[in-house]
Amino acid sequence: MATAPTVSTDALSAPASPGRSSATRREWRRLAVWAMLASVAAGGVAVSYWDGWNAGPSTDQLVTYRVQRRDLPITVIERGHLESQVNVQVLCEVDDYRSDGIHGTPIVWVIPNGSSVSQGDLICELDSTAIQSALDEQILDTEEARSAYIQAEANLENQKIQNATAEDKARLDVELARLELQMFKDQQKGSHKLAKETIQRQIDDLNNEILAAEMNLKLRRNEKTGIESLFKLGYAGKSELDRAVLSYLQAEGDYAAKLNKLQTLMATLEKLDTFDKQMQLMELEGRLRTAEQNLQQVIVTNKAKLAQMEGVLKSRTEQLKKEEERLERYRTQLAKCKIYAPQDGMVAYATPQSSRDAEIAEGVPVRPRQHILSIPNLKKMQVETAVHESVLDRIQPGLKVDIKVDAFPDRRYEGTVKSVAVLPETSYYSDSKTYKTVITIDEEVYQLKPGMTAVCEIKVDYIPDVLTVPIQAVVQRGGVNSLFVRNGNSVHRREVTLGASNDQHVIVTAGIEEGDLVVLNPSALTEDSADAEAQPPAASEEEPAGNLVATVASSAPSDTVE
Repeated sequence: MATAPTVSTDALSAPASPGRSSATRREWRRLAVWAMLASVAAGGVAVSYWDGWNAGPSTDQLVTYRVQRRDLPITVIERGHLESQVNVQVLCEVDDYRSDGIHGTPIVWVIPNGSSVSQGDLICELDSTAIQSALDEQILDTEEARSAYIQAEANLENQKIQNATAEDKARLDVELARLELQMFKDQQKGSHKLAKETIQRQIDDLNNEILAAEMNLKLRRNEKTGIESLFKLGYAGKSELDRAVLSYLQAEGDYAAKLNKLQTLMATLEKLDTFDKQMQLMELEGRLRTAEQNLQQVIVTNKAKLAQMEGVLKSRTEQLKKEEERLERYRTQLAKCKIYAPQDGMVAYATPQSSRDAEIAEGVPVRPRQHILSIPNLKKMQVETAVHESVLDRIQPGLKVDIKVDAFPDRRYEGTVKSVAVLPETSYYSDSKTYKTVITIDEEVYQLKPGMTAVCEIKVDYIPDVLTVPIQAVVQRGGVNSLFVRNGNSVHRREVTLGASNDQHVIVTAGIEEGDLVVLNPSALTEDSADAEAQPPAASEEEPAGNLVATVASSAPSDTVE
């Protein structure tokens, strides 16, 4: 009797294709298993009829697998496309300064699409004629604003000096008026006291003079009387008598004048001590008040003038600042007419987003903030893929991933799950929910291009030393998972408890032992196998297999085959 072949289940992994959902790949794997089993049967498997099963096949037609312990990596395989981790968009940062009816700034020169560039290379140049003209005018406006600012600054300094001078003079006037009033009021050596003492001394001197004049008058009277007597006796002449009379009259006039002067001084002293004192006191106090008010007025006026000059200076400063900012903006805009590569990479022209956008080319005007081109870094790449909702709970950032690129099948890259979308992607052609997932390649790469197809094997878990069987060996009927175990020429159905699974194997936690031979093509044991409906095996409550992979199973008879 021919020995039944043992099939390596590594050959049963279904290749994925771009854009296929997980459900589609499961269907593809089921068909692949059927095709493989048909190929094995056609390859020379000895056919003999199985005793005890008249309508069934010979046991030689059965494909078996010997149960063994092995490490089970739990992975999720998805396909996606490559893109750069660092894809820098180059935008038009030049404002529209043209007034000739053309909207935007024309491209003077642009590097060919697809060119490789290094950081700092010139990649695009825009027309700078209009900006240069505006810059020249702005230079003149800025210089005028600077001149006005300098003048306002000088005026402010002059005003500060004038304010200080006026205030010092006003304060001096106040102090002088206060001192003059104090000097007038002083009882010991005040101006009023001194004036009174001066008049008093004049009165005293005049009194002395009056006494002298009175004595002189008496002498002249006695002399005149003696001369008159001598004249009567004939001993004196007429001239002598006249001189004596004249001297007497002069002495009498001098005495009367001094008396009058004394009266005047006495009246002046009385006037000085009454009316003049009050008038001078009122005048000096008024002068002090006037000086103090003038000081306050000077302070207020100085403050107003200073605020005015400061306001002018602030206005000139702001004007100069705005003109300088405008000048700097023009200079920056002029510099941005030449665009340099922000990083190493490959040039990719932007795709027009609307009908008003033209293809990027020399002579084409570009609007402010318009996307001109992108420069992806081709050394740092990532894969954008979509994960089915059935395995979403297992996929999280930080998981390690094996990545293969269809264009270079002999290369393998290590990656890491970077992010998983919170919301599903919108699809109008399928009810299946998928979530955008980004996987970074952890090493620098070469020759890879954006858009290439990549296969990502996400390492969800790793379970060591467990009993596993190929997923196509599992049969489910009535919610019960079973395996057909061959023992010599007989086959028995055993109910089993399943654990976690991957695309190829599923853990069996109870129902079989290491070394058992399980049937890989259980559909060959049934008369209605051609019409049997493929169903996934029911996993154990501890680890539902259906949450990770699609399995291929067929219906099986309810009785043990002997």
